[in-house]
Amino acid sequence: MANRSGGRIRSISYAKYGYIFILPFFLVYVVFQLYPLFNTFYLSFFGNGSTKEEWVGLSNYQRLLFGGADRVASSVHETFLRVLGNTFVLWVGNFIPQIILSLVLAAWFTNARLKIPGKGAYKIIMYMPNIITAASSAALFVTLFGDSKFGAVNAMLINNGIIDALHPIQFVSGPTQARIMIMIIQTWMWYGNTTIMLMSGIMGINGSLFEAASIDGASHTQQFFKITLPLLKPILLYTVVTSMIGGLQMFDIPALYNNGTSQNSATETIAVYIYDNFLNANLSNYGNAASASVILFMITSILGSICFAINRDKDVKHKKSKKTSKLL
Repeated sequence: MANRSGGRIRSISYAKYGYIFILPFFLVYVVFQLYPLFNTFYLSFFGNGSTKEEWVGLSNYQRLLFGGADRVASSVHETFLRVLGNTFVLWVGNFIPQIILSLVLAAWFTNARLKIPGKGAYKIIMYMPNIITAASSAALFVTLFGDSKFGAVNAMLINNGIIDALHPIQFVSGPTQARIMIMIIQTWMWYGNTTIMLMSGIMGINGSLFEAASIDGASHTQQFFKITLPLLKPILLYTVVTSMIGGLQMFDIPALYNNGTSQNSATETIAVYIYDNFLNANLSNYGNAASASVILFMITSILGSICFAINRDKDVKHKKSKKTSKLL
């Protein structure tokens, strides 16, 4: 660029300062996220139980997914399938009531015709469990639902003659009871966050659609199923994906509620299994844990990809298919 005197004006680029400011994030990401990810893939191909690392290829994956002829490989395979099944059961068991409760509350709190006093206070109360640490939540429920007759809930049931003092309910050590309790804790902790997200999605819907439906005589139920739910599809799928990622990585509540890593086999998740294997100094356990982590990563990626494929716009798919047919 030239000025009036005929000289050139020197332009100054400030782009480099932007890169300098975001550099700390990338450094932290590489050290604490990217390197552990690649190292996990690397470790999954090593380990034979000796003190020296040995390349075993896909043996760890074969043992986890398909078992083997020896008893150890079969035991590892059965344990892995069990913890994987536990993980899906605990996630689905807390997600279904969570999404139903959140949808109902979001519909109520965003309905302008329902004059609910103190909506702001309700939102705070709903969100409070989400900011309480998992350790505090687990300690609270273990204290309330202890296995002994002196536990708060068992003591109340005994005092009211509902159960016998000699046979208190095993809320912690009982397989079915512990599963139900973990589902309740997870639902209690996360339904407030899901409700807030769904409320934001509902408030983003054009209000004229509901007004037109009301004029045409549509009831609140019809408006919910014909307008609200279809237009909430992106938010719902986002909720499914985020809940699925968190559910498949569920660790803190199952581990803390059982006061250990794998005290109750019915509530041991795949994350608890990975942690339990990494605690052992045996290299084969390192390999098992790393292989289980990679398998969990692949399962999460596949399910997430399926959810995003479902969420793709049909018009965009149709246009792409037309372009492909023209090229062919």
